[in-house]
Amino acid sequence: MTSGAISRPESTRQPGTRSWSATPSPNTGPALLDGFGEAVASLRAAGCTRVYLDGSFVTDKEAPGDFDACWEASGVDPDLLDPVLLDFNDRRAAQKARYGGELFPAQVAAEPGGTVFLAYFQRDRQTGEPKGIVALDLEAPR
Repeated sequence: MTSGAISRPESTRQPGTRSWSATPSPNTGPALLDGFGEAVASLRAAGCTRVYLDGSFVTDKEAPGDFDACWEASGVDPDLLDPVLLDFNDRRAAQKARYGGELFPAQVAAEPGGTVFLAYFQRDRQTGEPKGIVALDLEAPR
């Protein structure tokens, strides 16, 4: 294994679980989860009630390099929101640098056809078949 690589023993590859070994690089494994957690904390502090997690991070991909997420904008106070979460310039470079992934308002169009991110994330890009995503209820007690 190379330095900074993430790997999982074959025995832990079960649906719905994710575990890592080795020292993670800044945008993989536990460090990636930390970045997502920081983004969620910022959204929650601004009044967001739900975040949806998608991308290779919620699959069995051996070492996801980022995450994709969308969030409910209803009730969010833009003055309390980290401005990086509204910066979509340069292919979301600021979001990737700060959090390790990309986050979009759920009801914004993801593609020219008008499909919003929440619906877009629930379709497999290759097959068009429905797929699951992870919903995080931010109103739940801590």
